[in-house]
Amino acid sequence: MAIRKLSLDDFLEEEHYALIGIHCVIEDYRLAFLINRALDITLKRRKDNITNPSLNTNYALFEWFDCKQLTTYHLVANTCKVQYTNLEQQSNSLFGEDTSGATNFYLLPEYKKVNFLLKIETEFQNKEKIILNNILKIPQVATAYTIDVDTLKSKDNLIFN
Repeated sequence: MAIRKLSLDDFLEEEHYALIGIHCVIEDYRLAFLINRALDITLKRRKDNITNPSLNTNYALFEWFDCKQLTTYHLVANTCKVQYTNLEQQSNSLFGEDTSGATNFYLLPEYKKVNFLLKIETEFQNKEKIILNNILKIPQVATAYTIDVDTLKSKDNLIFN
């Protein structure tokens, strides 16, 4: 009697996308506007942000779906600064000690120096080179490069649906 093994890899299909890391110091809405002009697309801010309630992080997300080329664009900030305040009352002190500060959290901790991520879900492989060259022509962008998705440890943070 033959035994047949089924693997989950037979049924689950990997999502194909390109990822571009962008270094710049401008605000997210300004970068979305400049990318819209450079790539002739229409990135719009989604009403719901990417949130992580346990870390109290909130990332703004811009997206656009191109019906003609069946391509989805997602622009998201890689960093999120969270302000915290701690008011502790010491037992031997008349006054409480106020400690406050900020902590940075990253969507992709492996790339802490990247300010923004542009995720392009498409079946065309050569399209990302054209997009990258157009992004590099934006004067406010210091540099941009493609990120190898296969080597990422935190791929789950890039699931936006």
